[in-house]
Amino acid sequence: MSERKYTDDHEWVDLDGDIGTVGITDYAQEQLGDVVFVELPDIGKALAKGDEAAVIESVKAAAEIYAPVDGEVTEVNAALNDDPSLVNADAGGKGWFVKLRIADPSALDDLMDDAAYSAYVEGLN
Repeated sequence: MSERKYTDDHEWVDLDGDIGTVGITDYAQEQLGDVVFVELPDIGKALAKGDEAAVIESVKAAAEIYAPVDGEVTEVNAALNDDPSLVNADAGGKGWFVKLRIADPSALDDLMDDAAYSAYVEGLN
Protein backbone atom coordinates (compact mmCIF):
# COMPACT_ATOMS: atom_id res chain seq x y z
CA MET A 1 0.00 0.00 0.00
CA SER A 2 1.24 3.47 -0.81
CA GLU A 3 1.57 6.30 1.66
CA ARG A 4 -1.50 8.16 2.81
CA LYS A 5 -2.41 11.37 0.98
CA TYR A 6 -4.44 14.32 2.32
CA THR A 7 -6.69 17.10 1.03
CA ASP A 8 -6.91 20.62 2.40
CA ASP A 9 -10.48 19.70 3.48
CA HIS A 10 -8.94 17.15 5.91
CA GLU A 11 -9.82 13.98 4.04
CA TRP A 12 -7.26 11.20 3.69
CA VAL A 13 -6.97 8.51 1.05
CA ASP A 14 -4.97 5.27 1.07
CA LEU A 15 -4.39 3.61 -2.29
CA ASP A 16 -4.37 -0.18 -2.65
CA GLY A 17 -4.14 -1.06 -6.33
CA ASP A 18 -6.79 1.12 -7.95
CA ILE A 19 -8.97 1.28 -4.80
CA GLY A 20 -8.71 4.29 -2.51
CA THR A 21 -10.06 4.16 1.04
CA VAL A 22 -11.30 7.60 2.15
CA GLY A 23 -11.71 8.98 5.66
CA ILE A 24 -11.21 12.16 7.64
CA THR A 25 -8.21 13.13 9.70
CA ASP A 26 -7.95 13.29 13.48
CA TYR A 27 -7.84 17.07 13.14
CA ALA A 28 -11.21 17.05 11.35
CA GLN A 29 -12.92 14.75 13.83
CA GLU A 30 -11.60 16.83 16.75
CA GLN A 31 -13.08 19.97 15.15
CA LEU A 32 -16.44 18.24 14.67
CA GLY A 33 -16.76 16.78 18.16
CA ASP A 34 -18.81 13.66 18.88
CA VAL A 35 -20.11 12.17 15.63
CA VAL A 36 -23.76 11.11 15.92
CA PHE A 37 -24.79 10.29 12.32
CA VAL A 38 -23.18 9.44 8.99
CA GLU A 39 -24.89 9.35 5.59
CA LEU A 40 -23.04 7.22 3.07
CA PRO A 41 -23.41 7.16 -0.74
CA ASP A 42 -24.77 4.28 -2.82
CA ILE A 43 -22.33 1.68 -4.10
CA GLY A 44 -21.72 2.33 -7.79
CA LYS A 45 -22.10 6.10 -7.49
CA ALA A 46 -19.62 7.99 -9.67
CA LEU A 47 -17.88 10.88 -7.90
CA ALA A 48 -15.78 13.65 -9.33
CA LYS A 49 -13.04 15.26 -7.26
CA GLY A 50 -14.74 17.64 -4.83
CA ASP A 51 -18.16 15.96 -5.02
CA GLU A 52 -19.94 15.18 -1.77
CA ALA A 53 -19.02 11.59 -0.89
CA ALA A 54 -20.73 11.44 2.53
CA VAL A 55 -22.39 13.62 5.15
CA ILE A 56 -21.37 13.60 8.78
CA GLU A 57 -23.32 15.09 11.69
CA SER A 58 -21.86 15.78 15.09
CA VAL A 59 -23.02 17.47 18.25
CA LYS A 60 -21.40 20.67 16.91
CA ALA A 61 -22.14 20.69 13.18
CA ALA A 62 -22.98 18.91 9.97
CA ALA A 63 -20.24 18.59 7.37
CA GLU A 64 -19.65 17.07 3.98
CA ILE A 65 -16.92 14.59 3.18
CA TYR A 66 -15.60 15.28 -0.32
CA ALA A 67 -14.14 12.89 -2.87
CA PRO A 68 -10.38 13.54 -2.97
CA VAL A 69 -10.17 12.26 -6.58
CA ASP A 70 -12.49 11.04 -9.33
CA GLY A 71 -13.80 7.52 -8.79
CA GLU A 72 -16.67 5.09 -8.35
CA VAL A 73 -17.89 3.97 -4.92
CA THR A 74 -17.10 0.26 -4.54
CA GLU A 75 -17.77 -0.11 -0.81
CA VAL A 76 -19.09 1.89 2.13
CA ASN A 77 -18.31 1.42 5.81
CA ALA A 78 -21.68 0.07 6.93
CA ALA A 79 -20.38 -0.18 10.50
CA LEU A 80 -20.76 3.62 10.72
CA ASN A 81 -24.55 3.25 10.39
CA ASP A 82 -24.67 1.40 13.71
CA ASP A 83 -21.73 3.12 15.39
CA PRO A 84 -20.88 6.57 13.97
CA SER A 85 -18.58 7.14 16.97
CA LEU A 86 -16.00 4.95 15.16
CA VAL A 87 -15.06 8.18 13.36
CA ASN A 88 -14.02 9.71 16.70
CA ALA A 89 -12.45 6.54 18.07
CA ASP A 90 -10.37 5.67 15.00
CA ALA A 91 -10.61 8.36 12.29
CA GLY A 92 -7.49 7.08 10.55
CA GLY A 93 -8.57 3.43 10.57
CA LYS A 94 -11.93 1.80 11.35
CA GLY A 95 -13.71 5.15 10.92
CA TRP A 96 -13.22 5.25 7.11
CA PHE A 97 -16.22 6.23 4.95
CA VAL A 98 -15.96 4.91 1.39
CA LYS A 99 -13.76 2.96 -0.97
CA LEU A 100 -13.42 4.32 -4.50
CA ARG A 101 -12.17 2.71 -7.69
CA ILE A 102 -9.91 5.60 -8.63
CA ALA A 103 -10.18 6.73 -12.25
CA ASP A 104 -6.63 8.10 -12.41
CA PRO A 105 -4.27 7.11 -9.57
CA SER A 106 -1.79 9.81 -10.68
CA ALA A 107 -4.35 12.37 -9.41
CA LEU A 108 -3.15 11.45 -5.91
CA ASP A 109 0.11 13.22 -6.78
CA ASP A 110 -1.77 16.52 -6.39
CA LEU A 111 -2.58 15.75 -2.73
CA MET A 112 -0.41 16.36 0.35
CA ASP A 113 1.83 13.77 1.99
CA ASP A 114 2.14 13.40 5.78
CA ALA A 115 4.75 16.13 6.16
CA ALA A 116 2.90 18.65 3.99
CA TYR A 117 -0.41 17.95 5.76
CA SER A 118 1.18 18.32 9.21
CA ALA A 119 2.64 21.68 8.16
CA TYR A 120 -0.76 22.72 6.75
CA VAL A 121 -2.52 21.91 10.05
CA GLU A 122 0.19 23.72 12.03
CA GLY A 123 -0.54 26.80 9.94
CA LEU A 124 -4.20 26.65 10.95
CA ASN A 125 -3.45 26.92 14.67
